[in-house]
Amino acid sequence: MPTLELQHSILRYIQDLNETRHNPETWSDWLPRIGCPVDFNDRTVVEVEVFPDRPDLLSHEALAKASRSFLGLGEASVTLGVLDGEIEVNVDSSLGEVRPVIMAAVVRGVDTGSDIGQKNDFIQTLMDHQEKLHLTLGRKRRFASIGVHDLSALSPPFRVLTVPPSYSFVPLAETEKMSISQILESHPKGIEYAHLMDGLAGFPVILDSNDDLLSFPPIINGDHTTVNEDTTDFFIDVTGWDERACEACLLLVCLSMAERGGAVESVRVTGFDGQTSNTPRGDERSHRVPDRLIRKILGLEMSSEDLATALRKMGGRLEESRTVTDGPNNSEKWVDCVVGEQEHVISMPRWRSDIMHPIDIVEDIAIGYGYDNLPKELSSVHIDAIPLQSSHLKRRFGESLRACGLQEIQSLTLSNEADQFELMRWPSGGSKTTIANPITSEHTLLRQYILPSLLRLLAANRHHELPQRVYELGTVVRDAQNQNRGAWACAEAGSGFSTAKGIVQGLLRDLGAPADEIDFVAISPRLGPWINGRGAYVSVRGQAVGEFGEIDPLVSYAFGLKSPIHAGEFDLGKLGELIPDPVT
Repeated sequence: MPTLELQHSILRYIQDLNETRHNPETWSDWLPRIGCPVDFNDRTVVEVEVFPDRPDLLSHEALAKASRSFLGLGEASVTLGVLDGEIEVNVDSSLGEVRPVIMAAVVRGVDTGSDIGQKNDFIQTLMDHQEKLHLTLGRKRRFASIGVHDLSALSPPFRVLTVPPSYSFVPLAETEKMSISQILESHPKGIEYAHLMDGLAGFPVILDSNDDLLSFPPIINGDHTTVNEDTTDFFIDVTGWDERACEACLLLVCLSMAERGGAVESVRVTGFDGQTSNTPRGDERSHRVPDRLIRKILGLEMSSEDLATALRKMGGRLEESRTVTDGPNNSEKWVDCVVGEQEHVISMPRWRSDIMHPIDIVEDIAIGYGYDNLPKELSSVHIDAIPLQSSHLKRRFGESLRACGLQEIQSLTLSNEADQFELMRWPSGGSKTTIANPITSEHTLLRQYILPSLLRLLAANRHHELPQRVYELGTVVRDAQNQNRGAWACAEAGSGFSTAKGIVQGLLRDLGAPADEIDFVAISPRLGPWINGRGAYVSVRGQAVGEFGEIDPLVSYAFGLKSPIHAGEFDLGKLGELIPDPVT
């Protein structure tokens, strides 16, 4: 949730607003309507939450441009002016298996500010914008990574090729040369993104005609191309695996600089496959939206004038409203424009990468038209809810345990190896689903058992008086498949294995299991969290459905508990298969 300080660039764009109608106190009224809830604002700072579906609002300049469109301050263009440039980038064929998408642009004459403070603010906001795009569109630099360089320090044309791990250069903010191996092992950025280079024998680099390194994507730039207070001309490279993400990142950086007076020039890129293209493209994207889709979603008839006004506020343009004559619209998946019906041809900026389907256009129309102006109507479709078969089973399971005096809780599906297996003495129930980048050591995988979560809950509430009797119906993940399980745990004095068996017998009776088809089998010592001789498997028709017993004090102590505990856990899927629902 980015916090955007109101820099001089935005102030320049809004200084012509009417002071009585559009003063800072009213920004909190109109910014939320373009998808930017305002957390705080005064005459110098606006804190804005930008939703993930609008990456085009992550820079001050782009936010100001969207604000001008929404407020009707001047004409909003759906295109980005791109001049024909002379700089070339040649990509080696080895990049096809390393980082195949390469795009670039040049922006000249950017107004970075009138004093050193404003210039430093510009550099900081440029870096912030770059990192926000890396995190969102770039998926932490896997889909796309951006390099911004001082063009005056470079000698075009440029080459993109692969080099061995022994290749060395001076990384950004360093003074000594480091090899690529050293960067990946010891440099902070190298350590953070080294996983993107796993399995590579050659590593991508961008060189100029003097063989000076611009960038080692997606890790770090070279030091000599660093943007400084005197930089007004920029070379921008974007590399990655996702062409749409790379194009959007390049366009958004260029758009921000163009809003500061920069002139964008195209770069001729010869790809790894020998195909040439000029990047970036500044033309608009055209979309065909059936009028029936607008009427179905928004519930009203909109004239072409209303549509044009709503789209203009959102930075788009209505090209024409027409009757379809050329057959189904195969360019828009899932929504066909049928011959004879009304459709609207709409142009949207190419940098609006969030628009992937006509329904996204309809959402923009709704925002531009105003949600408050939409008709208030009840749904014309009435559908009676029919419970799922699994819901019946969960309801009966829960009713039985509540009748035994247990209280339902809901815990996280995330857990860790120690809680799930080591402390509980349980084996893995199948392949584990681990978290690639866990925030905490407590949440490193998706759980396979529910009972450890209940013990953690009891431990967190051990300062409350006994008895504490809880159960949970929840999801576990085994072999990358979701499964439903139910578990309970009771911390109380004066009860043990016999009480646990009574809960099991009552549960199976309530579910409708015939008594002669139920078997209890003793669990071997130290196979599970049970005291030796006080744990049992439960089987129905010869198939195991769960286990229960009295928790071994050694296991309780490991969870920080000192009170006697009896518990159990069942596989709801197995119970549903083996015990027919007596009602249905």
